[in-house]
This record gives sequence, structure tokens and C-alpha cells, in this order.
Amino acid sequence: MVPVTEPHWIIHLPTHLHRVDEAAALAMALRHSLGHVLAIDFGETTLSAEDRQFLRTRVWCDAIVDGTGRCGHRADHDGPCAAS
Repeated sequence: MVPVTEPHWIIHLPTHLHRVDEAAALAMALRHSLGHVLAIDFGETTLSAEDRQFLRTRVWCDAIVDGTGRCGHRADHDGPCAAS
């Protein structure tokens, strides 16, 4: 991840999904297909209900793993972290 030295923009992408697991699956599909785009920090992906946007749920653990990368497991994963 690049250190933030200047203001940056967040893209909020509303969906017509009705369940959090469906929204998480879409986030995973987007990471899989767009993971090569360095301008997107998928490790910081969060989900929120439309009427509770202030209450966000992380999708990925994103913990730093051995200084080599970030954990690519779901935020609520069991067991040790592993780089993505």
C-alpha cells in the first residue's frame, strides 16, 4: 500500500444486493478481476447497509503478514493469516 501523502478519493459503489454475503461475494469477484489495478486498495474494502453507511463491515482481514504482504482471508477468518 502506498502511503497517503495527498488527499485521495473513495468510490462508493451502490448495488441492488439484499444480503451482506452477496455483497461480499461481489467484492471478492471485483478483487479477483481487478486486482492488477494498483489504484484500488482492496484490503480496505468495507460494506454497509444503504441506510447505515456510517456502520461499515470489513471484507478482508488485511493484517500485515511477515512484512511481505497483507492477509487475503476474510475479516472473520479462522486460523493464521496468510498473504494474498
